[in-house]
Amino acid sequence: MPLLAGTSTSRSLFSPSAVAAPRRTAIAPPPLVFRRRSPVAGALLFLSLGAVAGCVLPLARVTVHSSTSLYVLKISSVRTLSSVQMEAASTTVPSIVVYVTVPNREAGKKLAGSIISEKLAACVNIVPGAESVYWWEGKVQSDAEELLIIKTRESLLDALTEHVKANHEYDVPEVIALPIQGGNLKYLEWLKNSTREN
Repeated sequence: MPLLAGTSTSRSLFSPSAVAAPRRTAIAPPPLVFRRRSPVAGALLFLSLGAVAGCVLPLARVTVHSSTSLYVLKISSVRTLSSVQMEAASTTVPSIVVYVTVPNREAGKKLAGSIISEKLAACVNIVPGAESVYWWEGKVQSDAEELLIIKTRESLLDALTEHVKANHEYDVPEVIALPIQGGNLKYLEWLKNSTREN
């Protein structure tokens, strides 16, 4: 416990005799206390936790307990955006985004056209100007490429992969799938309706 300057060790800061002591010259600062934060600080904390948790906090039951010195954030029943949207909308199906790189614009347009014609995807974006640096045949390679961003059903990944392998110029074409966690419900319905079932 902090002591008054010039007092014996038996008199503490909070004893009546210490307060009345005439020889007091300085008071040690009180220990650090976590004080109640402003609503803005609480909101920033909440938003930063949401970013760390993958933006699932708005879908959770959140209870904030505050006292004079502490905030406690209790999160329960956390559900991802995809589970909420897919459950609420039986008009959609589990969907994915697939990345495929191609050597040039012509190859990209040809492959994208055949994917759409076969109804293996609802949409293919062709993104120019990709520079790929990769390990191949024992050394670092670097090539200008274009990136295909393909939106399709999860159930079509195997068929799409086989189609890309059969129609691509590379020996080992890139085919990487990422899940679509949620999004515009109308777009996801359109994606389902614009692709074949299997």
